[in-house]
Amino acid sequence: MDLRMMAFDSPLFSVLQHLHDAGDDSDKSVSGPSRTYARDAKAMAATPADVKESPNSYAFIVDMPGVKSGDIKVQVEDDNVVVISGERKREEEKEGAKYVRMERRVGKFMRKFALPENANTDKISAVCQDGVLTVTVEKLPPPEPKKPKTIEVKIA
Repeated sequence: MDLRMMAFDSPLFSVLQHLHDAGDDSDKSVSGPSRTYARDAKAMAATPADVKESPNSYAFIVDMPGVKSGDIKVQVEDDNVVVISGERKREEEKEGAKYVRMERRVGKFMRKFALPENANTDKISAVCQDGVLTVTVEKLPPPEPKKPKTIEVKIA
């Protein structure tokens, strides 16, 4: 499948096209990226997101039109990476109806976000409303400054 035919002219999609074409060759290179890696890179590139920081939290906002909440997964990997993934499924075609044009993206999607040190991974919430997923990660309270310890000086 030639991605250039679908108006994907960016360098990233050119690399992905090359990786996809290379995977079809019978001569497999051990040092080359796997098909899974290329698929995940494509899924991440096609999933735009906004990241907002407020005084008490971080918010990751991803458009999810037409995706059911059961098809969305929010996970924490390695205690500091939020992974948003899922799949937008194609509608079943009704008898007698066929697509004349399909422009909306279907398939798997994924985004990974490295969290800063002050993110509280125990306080993460996810809400999908009106086709927009908002994942909120609360911040840890700032550490209290250490008070100097006073040592009593004894007379010997």
